[in-house]
Amino acid sequence: MSSRLVSSLLALATAATVVSCGSAETPTAAAPATTAPAAAPATAPAAATPAAPALSITDPWVKTAKEGMTAAFGTLVNNSAADVTVVSGASPLSPMIELHEVVDKDGKMVMQPKQGGFVVPAGGSHELAPGGDHIMIMDAKEPVEPGAEVPFTLTLADGGTFAFTAIGKDFAGAKEDYQPGSHNG
Repeated sequence: MSSRLVSSLLALATAATVVSCGSAETPTAAAPATTAPAAAPATAPAAATPAAPALSITDPWVKTAKEGMTAAFGTLVNNSAADVTVVSGASPLSPMIELHEVVDKDGKMVMQPKQGGFVVPAGGSHELAPGGDHIMIMDAKEPVEPGAEVPFTLTLADGGTFAFTAIGKDFAGAKEDYQPGSHNG
């Protein structure tokens, strides 16, 4: 088999692999054909590496609680070139999960649902922290102990989803009370 034919077949196989994997990467041009004989039989090209997920989270955690309300935190990271908007959340821990913010109302800090969800800027991040934006867990079905693993699924404005697991952590800061009757909004 001539080296020109081998090079052409390799370029065609590489292009087919990239297209079939749905990668956002564009194939590079094949190396120019040479007239030297091939030293070894051609091997299959390596598969294209999958693109990084658009959304990830660093240090996801849930405030420990014996019952009632609690919240999840972490830093959402957008690995894409377009803004990502988180519009809702779900967890087997509770039938009711809301995206919340903490705002100043007449000199008092109160929690309320975040209208429009969390916007994570292209190539940027959005912090979920006590005293700020957070994932509110209403009426937890079971206690959240230190080290507990709590799964979450976030729904994005484009219809996509992002799943992660948060770890239960004790936290006494920010003077937030996630118990019934303490929730303002």
